[in-house]
Amino acid sequence: MSVLLEEKVEAPVVSQPVYPDYRIISLIVGCAIFLEQVDGTVLATALPTMARDFSVSAPAMSVAVTSYLLALAILIPVSGAIADRFGVKRVFNGSIAVFILGSILCSLTHNLPMMVAARLLQGIGGAMMTPVGRLVILRTVDRKHLVSSMSWTLMPAILGTMAGPPLGGFIVEYLDWRWIFYINVPIGVLGYWLVRRYIPVVCSMARPSRFDWLGFTLCSVGLGCVLFGLELFGENTNVFNAVCLVALGAFALLAYFLHAKRRVDPVIDLTLMRIDSFRLSVISGSLMRITQGAQPFLLPLLFQIGLAFSAVRSGQLILAISLGALLSRSFTTRLLRWFGFRRAMVYNGVLASLGYAVCAFFRADWPFWLMFGLLVCCGAFMSFQFAAYNTIAYEAVPTERMSAANSFYSTLQQLMLSVGVCCGALILKLTMALTHNVEPSRLNFSVAFLIVTLISLSSTRWHRAFAHDAGHELSGHRHRTDDHQH
Repeated sequence: MSVLLEEKVEAPVVSQPVYPDYRIISLIVGCAIFLEQVDGTVLATALPTMARDFSVSAPAMSVAVTSYLLALAILIPVSGAIADRFGVKRVFNGSIAVFILGSILCSLTHNLPMMVAARLLQGIGGAMMTPVGRLVILRTVDRKHLVSSMSWTLMPAILGTMAGPPLGGFIVEYLDWRWIFYINVPIGVLGYWLVRRYIPVVCSMARPSRFDWLGFTLCSVGLGCVLFGLELFGENTNVFNAVCLVALGAFALLAYFLHAKRRVDPVIDLTLMRIDSFRLSVISGSLMRITQGAQPFLLPLLFQIGLAFSAVRSGQLILAISLGALLSRSFTTRLLRWFGFRRAMVYNGVLASLGYAVCAFFRADWPFWLMFGLLVCCGAFMSFQFAAYNTIAYEAVPTERMSAANSFYSTLQQLMLSVGVCCGALILKLTMALTHNVEPSRLNFSVAFLIVTLISLSSTRWHRAFAHDAGHELSGHRHRTDDHQH
């Protein structure tokens, strides 16, 4: 009886009325994502300069990127379990602190091994920030505000993507590359204070179960090897090593699948795929993210090599995608309310895919404003699609399984974006071999864009499999008679 009384007394503490406005929570979570986006996009521009300081070749610096991705692949699957065990707010704030510490250590490194170690530590913090931040939203925001909340979260992330390339160019040109990591400190400290000040204490939905160490090991080895192997595929060497790593990773993942079937509380709960809206969002979203992952790899090369544009002109055009994604926030909630999730994802998914197909036909003599406008539309369509995925995926997930679903979904997101980079690189290399080109030509880029477009277009089948009333409660879409007609 005393336990029941305690539960009744504690219930108002975690009820919705005590939470801040969902837009405040969403923007704070988005600021953590902003920190990661700026760090990643700025670092890419500084790798050649860092290679000279470390007295290594520029390709060797890729390990500074893959080591961070490796930490993400290993720890994202257990982010939900760690948050449930130690507290969502505590883990979220702790992840920001670890990320800041890793950034400081990166700025103090003097050789490549030290940089790899510091990037691994930074990746530990990054692996927790995004998934645990999303978990804060799922636990504190009413479902009727979930679509709008996800859109608000995307704003700082998009701004981080927009600010990264020009900021990185400025730092490399006029300052020392170490400032790339210094700028993380004030942003991170501000985020840490905002979390302590405004993010509420989020109670776990269930008592933490015994940690699945075997599942964690198999999953970490599998995802880490697959991800690292895919990164090696994008290089011109180490193909044998890449194949061995991917094969080892696939074997470990198969072993995990067999292990998870026998365990009640696996580290990644594969039984979540029995929930229709979650399964369909995972499958269709994974296909779309392959195309989205290939885009930041293919577009800069197309502009600077295929079309011989300057780096400045290329950066201006790539900026258009982020601008379109930012503009889409203003109409995402309204369109989902008007058309419903299923209809919106079916038609917008086709438009988002065809937007990348248009890139295959870009020519150097096209007007700048035309290419810029098309890329704005492309960014808006893709942003709308991912906002829909990130919301509908959790529609039917029970509250007590939100942590598991969030870890599963975040892991697939990271993996599929990396697969997209690999696909773009492989297609480009194959077309170059067929046309006997030393450097990729405009034709090679056109073929690559068309193939990755076909990958995302294949998601239409899964969009159509959603129930006609899927997400109506989330979007506020009014039930219509034609929604029942198949």
